Amino acid sequence: MPLGNRLKNSFVAGLLLVAPLVVTLLVGRIVVGWTLGIVDPLVQWTGLAAYVANDQLLAQILAVVLVLVTITVLGALAQWTVGQRVFGGVGRVVNFIPLVDTVYSSVRQVASSLVDRDSRYESVVLVEYPREGVYSIGLVTAESPRAVEAVAGEEAYNVFLPNSPNPTGGRLLVVPADQIHEIEMSVQQGMRQIVTTGMGSNGDSASQQPSGEFVAEARGD
Repeated sequence: MPLGNRLKNSFVAGLLLVAPLVVTLLVGRIVVGWTLGIVDPLVQWTGLAAYVANDQLLAQILAVVLVLVTITVLGALAQWTVGQRVFGGVGRVVNFIPLVDTVYSSVRQVASSLVDRDSRYESVVLVEYPREGVYSIGLVTAESPRAVEAVAGEEAYNVFLPNSPNPTGGRLLVVPADQIHEIEMSVQQGMRQIVTTGMGSNGDSASQQPSGEFVAEARGD
């Protein structure tokens, strides 16, 4: 191999090694700066430094712990009936404020989709979309309502087709059961395929073929 090609390949290999590390460090620096921008005012407002012998670092750590505990407590309260009513009322009030409601609802939808993604979807399937012979990865959310099945004339399922590489958006399809092809792939693996535009597949998932039949047992029935 010519020396020029070797140098080129070495440079590309080094770039692929260093670039992720540099990006990770930059993102970490941004996150740390953003966190300190919240923590430092909190330390000053609460006077936490006075409780830890004016040790600023210890005060910052204590502030972070307090924030995490507060978020955990709020999350626990939100799971109770009273908490759901209170936070639901707050959300309805926010929805009446122009512009704020758009930002609030968008952030909440993205956060919910990231946190509850695995629990909301039952299984990964393939459906022939947008045309016959072309398969799209879909996520079964539930059985379709009886009114929908009455129109379809058979059992049908709600299938969400996420966009790639941003799975927070997509489209909902109502697909008859005999047109759903289930594959041996977890929801996490399916989402990795979508987010990485197929580059996150491994040999096992790539070699699997659609079964041509929707298996009810995989849905936990």
